[in-house]
Amino acid sequence: MIALRGEVARAVVGQDAAVSGLVVALLCRGHALLEGVPGVAKTLLVRTLAAALALDTKRLQFTPDLMPGDVTGSLVYDSRSSEFAFREGPVFTNLLLADEINRTPPKTQAALLEVMEERQVTVDGVPRPLPTPFAVLATQNPVEHEGTYPLPEAQLDRFLVKVTLPLPPRDDEIRVLAQHAGGFDPTNLAAAGVRAVAGPADLAAARAAVGAVAVHPDVLAYIVDLARATRAAPSVQLGVSPRGATALLATTRAWAWLSGRGYATPDDVKALARATLRHRISLRPEAELDGVTADVVLEQVLATVPAPR
Repeated sequence: MIALRGEVARAVVGQDAAVSGLVVALLCRGHALLEGVPGVAKTLLVRTLAAALALDTKRLQFTPDLMPGDVTGSLVYDSRSSEFAFREGPVFTNLLLADEINRTPPKTQAALLEVMEERQVTVDGVPRPLPTPFAVLATQNPVEHEGTYPLPEAQLDRFLVKVTLPLPPRDDEIRVLAQHAGGFDPTNLAAAGVRAVAGPADLAAARAAVGAVAVHPDVLAYIVDLARATRAAPSVQLGVSPRGATALLATTRAWAWLSGRGYATPDDVKALARATLRHRISLRPEAELDGVTADVVLEQVLATVPAPR
């Protein structure tokens, strides 16, 4: 993890929480939703992470006229053989960068549902498995809503974590400018010195180690109590589902492993609760008008639900 952070830092200044969130998602075989205003290095972060892990990556810019076949691939007529042949879409990669995923209509967003859940594409009744490892790393802009299509709850629930990328503090922003003044080219990561420090085999071994992290029954009960508390919160219209509780268990184990432990603690649960649950909570309209956010609800839940000792 230290070596990986070092390589990412060659191109991306700061954003340590976002790097940790993406690593946790990859360790849990999950997908990540990155939210931040334009210019905070969302795309650069994904490309740099892929380079540091020696993973293939493809970028797909989601637009209003994008069709499902542009995402998954489609059957194309081959005049030489007089037959239809399948032409793979950009999802056939290790890390799919779904840029501005909320700018495409629901029918195209839905093309990712099977991809994210089953890791396969079915065209003309034939399932085609995706490469291993595979993850969707999607970005969206939280401040511009004109011409966008909010992701439905069913699709949001398929993202393991939602990572927010804030504007950098002053010192980090100065470092960004100094980096560019020194000739840094974000389109040429090799020139920036980014190299692979791990590969797919290392990622597979790490995933197996995460799966072996022990979780005490009291910690399991704590995760369930947190999920149930979100459903009872007065500001919440739809709380965390059992799938969300399972996701929190997975990210908790990954965080424990990254912390060098073979067992999970309540503090591991608290560390990943916001990133894992914030996009799984639907607020009541009146609560949103009052300025309540999912993070506010989670802060209240974490403060009121007793943690095991």
